[in-house]
Amino acid sequence: MEHNPYGMQALWSQGDLIMKSVAIMLLLMSIVSWYLIATRIWRALSLRRAAGATGSFWHARNFSEGLQILGRESSSTQFLHLAEQGQAAVTHYKESNHNHLHDQLSLADWLSTCLSGAISECAEEMQRGLPILASIGSTAPFIGLFGTVWGIYHALVGISVSGQAGIDKVAGPVGEALIMTAFGLAVAIPAVLGFNALSRSNKGIVGRMNQFAHQLHTYFLTGAPLARKGETPERSEVF
Repeated sequence: MEHNPYGMQALWSQGDLIMKSVAIMLLLMSIVSWYLIATRIWRALSLRRAAGATGSFWHARNFSEGLQILGRESSSTQFLHLAEQGQAAVTHYKESNHNHLHDQLSLADWLSTCLSGAISECAEEMQRGLPILASIGSTAPFIGLFGTVWGIYHALVGISVSGQAGIDKVAGPVGEALIMTAFGLAVAIPAVLGFNALSRSNKGIVGRMNQFAHQLHTYFLTGAPLARKGETPERSEVF
């Protein structure tokens, strides 16, 4: 098979240590970004399914049964954590000897604080990995551009040394160096699109958590979840 003097193989064989390092760096960044995109999207889809399980939670006969329903769904850990934190906050408040600073708060305020803290913890966990995607999306084009500039510089130096400056001698090396810019864009574009999509998805899930927390807040204070429009809430035992 005849050897192609241009293309990827020629770029790799003729490139120096810096060019090869840039190419390897872009490859690793691409692998990391696609791994994060795949795992975070799977996680987001699981949380969306878990959000639907909260309807079954409110159809349980008591709170303990509702926790069991959420516990059976492996993807419902965030909502299960939210319900357990609310229950723990109420239990702690009622069993407290009122000698602590937080005892100066009303039960409603203390419950709101605990539920808000639980939502913040869940939101922080969902955001894990997204800063890396943002960093890859913002830096990959410049890393690729650096590889292009370095490649063009060495190509022009080689052409000047050989004394052959025809277009056929310039087009090949310069074109190969420009591939590094294309690599940088190929790494950055999926990372940026994945970051935007995951950010929107996480925002929607946090909204569902806030809605669930609002219902839990009403339930712990009144014994009945927040009724939807046209529905009459049924009172039940808090524990």
